Amino acid sequence: MRSTCLEHGPAWLTSPVMKYVIVVALSLLAACGRGIPETARIVVAGDSVMAWNRSAGASVADGLQARLGEPVGDVSLSLAQVAGGWSAWNIPTQLEGLRAEWVVLNGGANDLSTGCTCSSCGAVLDRLISDDGERGAIPDLVANLRARGSQVIWADYYTAPRYAGTTCEAPYQVLEQRLGRMAHADAGVTLVDLDDVFLPDDRSLFAADRLHPSQKGSARIAGQIAPLLAR
Repeated sequence: MRSTCLEHGPAWLTSPVMKYVIVVALSLLAACGRGIPETARIVVAGDSVMAWNRSAGASVADGLQARLGEPVGDVSLSLAQVAGGWSAWNIPTQLEGLRAEWVVLNGGANDLSTGCTCSSCGAVLDRLISDDGERGAIPDLVANLRARGSQVIWADYYTAPRYAGTTCEAPYQVLEQRLGRMAHADAGVTLVDLDDVFLPDDRSLFAADRLHPSQKGSARIAGQIAPLLAR
């Protein structure tokens, strides 16, 4: 979603490089306030689906904290990738050294959007997770968390209005199938399908960009996950 000043400003301001710098700067600002309370048994990680609405106190982690009545950590960050990204923009790095009872996370969309087109994503999907769900950056991350004693809830993406009915749905359907095989192999991993509570034609669940969750959408995600985390 672009602002008026970016659309009509001088050429240097509207260049792709400058736009990227601005997005990164905004992400750094959004990162303020992220962290893990000392007593938190639950930590949220991942990309913008998890981080969205944080500045309004209405992110997924905020919703979980309100529903469960306990502190919830949040290290998610917009633009984060599973197999790429730098520093906190790499989801495994977000969780480096973390020991928590529960980790709620997502990821893969930014890997797909930067690494392939909607019709040729096989190599990126394989890098994220193999067809049998046993190898790749996602299973490696989940296995690492499980070895540290965490139970994992992986939130599979909803279908956003921007891409509903297009060829861009196909890679995410493959990703979901592979994630399901991974979760099936480990009782400590739960796959939550956000399509169960999101319909792409319900625009009240989406931000103005028709991609990210609205505050209502973030609350819907928290509401779907919270019962799995209740003591």
